[in-house]
Amino acid sequence: MNDLLMVSRSAAIYRCTSRLAGIVLFAALLSAAPFNAAFAQTAPALGSAGSFAALGGTAVSLTDSAVIGNVGSPVAVTLVRSTVVGTVYPVGDPIVVAAYNDFLNVYNAVGDMGLYPCTGSLNTVYTGVTLTLTPGVYCSDAAVTFTSTTLTLDAQNDPNAVWIFKIGTLGTGALTGTSFSVVMANGGQPCNVYWWTAQAATMTTSSFKGNILAGAGTTFTGGSVIGRALAQAGLTMTGTDVFGCSSLVPTPPPPPIEYCKDYCKDYCSDYWWNDHDNYHCKDHDNDYCKDHNCMDHDKNRCKDHDRDHDRDRDKDHDKDHRDRR
Repeated sequence: MNDLLMVSRSAAIYRCTSRLAGIVLFAALLSAAPFNAAFAQTAPALGSAGSFAALGGTAVSLTDSAVIGNVGSPVAVTLVRSTVVGTVYPVGDPIVVAAYNDFLNVYNAVGDMGLYPCTGSLNTVYTGVTLTLTPGVYCSDAAVTFTSTTLTLDAQNDPNAVWIFKIGTLGTGALTGTSFSVVMANGGQPCNVYWWTAQAATMTTSSFKGNILAGAGTTFTGGSVIGRALAQAGLTMTGTDVFGCSSLVPTPPPPPIEYCKDYCKDYCSDYWWNDHDNYHCKDHDNDYCKDHNCMDHDKNRCKDHDRDHDRDRDKDHDKDHRDRR
């Protein structure tokens, strides 16, 4: 009898242990499943490379260009009729060497399909089009060329939104842009945009935004860059304006539409034209919300605005009213 009871207890313990192990395994799978997707939406850590606006592995050459941010290369730096608001580090400076090594680390990490899997795809050629993309990881297994194209990156009111573009995921592929414009919308930040290329990056007369992580050289001719240009080989800029990320102040997202409507409704109800001209009030609401986003104004400021700017309108209104009599 005791033996039978012992066997029964042992079986129960075994079943309980097996069930517990299954629960733990299932929980581990659940927690691991969304890991890559969450990681993909996290901005890659640039380390000390993040303090540079222009960093080239073999050389940095600036001609007739202006850079706000640090500039450096472990091998060679050349400036011709160019201005740098920041530090131009000497060749071989330990800070530059450490930054370049950090860049190589993040380059390899972003290129890892396991760490940053693709959530969308890119065409190989865009010509004369307007394109809007929400946050995600967009990939092409070959080169990508943008010509006379506007790319709008819509953050959907999330200032931490991240875009990662991976070009040449099969090992070869360059990024090329001519008259290419990148536009941030709804709170998007240019320094949260990453352009990973297996090979070179070339921009001509383009308004570019984001961080270039190039596997070869990078060339800018004309145009502007808001972000960083980091390259494993030479970085060449001619007639280009560069605004590094350290010089930027994040732009807050616009307020919710409901808030804007409520604010402008209160604004109209407090002032004389609500009783005299409802249509003017509606027009004023629309213009006021559109131009100011209802963010920087409160009722006290509105009263000052009304007193300072509409005093003459009140006089003209009264005069017209008397003339009509």
